[in-house]
Amino acid sequence: MVELDTEILEGMGSYCLRSKKKSLGYINKNKWLNESFEKGLKYIQLLENKKQVGFIEYTDAEFSSRVVHANNYLVIHCLWVSETGKGYGTKLINKCLQDAENQTKLGVVVVTNPETSWTPSKDIFLKNQFKLVDTAPFNFELLVYQFENSTLLPYFPTNWDERINKFENLTILRSFQCPYVEVATENIIVGANELGLDAKIIDLKSREELMELSPTPYGIFSVVFKGKLISFHRLTVHSVMKRLKELM
Repeated sequence: MVELDTEILEGMGSYCLRSKKKSLGYINKNKWLNESFEKGLKYIQLLENKKQVGFIEYTDAEFSSRVVHANNYLVIHCLWVSETGKGYGTKLINKCLQDAENQTKLGVVVVTNPETSWTPSKDIFLKNQFKLVDTAPFNFELLVYQFENSTLLPYFPTNWDERINKFENLTILRSFQCPYVEVATENIIVGANELGLDAKIIDLKSREELMELSPTPYGIFSVVFKGKLISFHRLTVHSVMKRLKELM
């Protein structure tokens, strides 16, 4: 396991989109990582025979990019492995749990959603004794591992309809925690322009903005139009146009 810092990041690079290191999405991700390292974010890569086979990213709840109330917990942003069945995922999860215990946290949480590969799969977490403690619209789930049973369980906000209804015009809310946000944004803009629509972009620059504005628990990318959620993950241009047409 290699824990990245600013110096190692410069040499190894981050995991996602590493085949396109000159892309804006990759550059923005690495800039975001460098800023987040200063706030205690952990980005761990797993290597086998000098080859990258997986990674995990996690941080304190108060600096996390997920819309969840989880004081004194660590929040896993991402978990990805190149091959299942080899124990890579469990090794990375155990590293996070060890860090949480060393920091005397109450436990670790993760946001999952079966509709997209943009969030970690919940199966690996259930196998590692995480439990489902809350749900939110659009099939979002909150899983938690607690070191001791406590009534202080993490939870999602409940005002999702109110958040979405704020946006009548086509609006993209995003942060650069994920490098694929840039191409996801581009596809929305291209599809919208084909239909004569302009898209407003709100770059979420703080935890406070995220917790107030994000219309889903997956706080890094949301597209809203006429008070309806269009997507919280990347769409093809064709899919963008199809969904927008349904509401025009």
